[in-house]
Amino acid sequence: MEPEFTAELVLRAYTAGIFPMGHDDNVIRWYSPDPRCIIELDNFHASKRLLRTIRQGRFDVKINSAWDQVMRLCADRESTWITEDIIQVYTELHDNGLAHSVEAFLDGELVGGLYGVSIGGAFMGESMFHTATDASKVCLYHLVERMKERGFVLLDSQYVTDHLSTFNARNIPRKEYLSRLKHALTLKCVFD
Repeated sequence: MEPEFTAELVLRAYTAGIFPMGHDDNVIRWYSPDPRCIIELDNFHASKRLLRTIRQGRFDVKINSAWDQVMRLCADRESTWITEDIIQVYTELHDNGLAHSVEAFLDGELVGGLYGVSIGGAFMGESMFHTATDASKVCLYHLVERMKERGFVLLDSQYVTDHLSTFNARNIPRKEYLSRLKHALTLKCVFD
């Protein structure tokens, strides 16, 4: 019998290096990939174009101001692992101060965002979206800056994608990931 899918179960899984994904058949499956993708905070690469966009102040970046919209827009794609059960549990984590969103607004409209879970000095990035060019990239840049300012040491990105590779995301062996996670969990970082 499967254990009930709860916020507490998700937190326990994250501390063991495991994360959930929903599937079309309304089943939650658990993953601990080897290798694991991370973004090294000190090696984060922002292109000159992205830095120019940030300097121009085109986007108004906020934290935790549009949680539900960010989750729903991240889920709004042809194939998604963000099921209603995922939304419900992660919203509970958000309500308890453990899950966070970074949002980009353009002329008052939400046009990009990302969300994830923070535990200790680790942030587990879950998903991002954009409806305006560079909006999600600006959110990721602000996430990394916020993490560095607050002493975080681990940004978990789960799987390498071409998009994440442009920021110097890289794979590390699961064993190294778990060692980094163990250290990160000893830290008392505050995201917001």
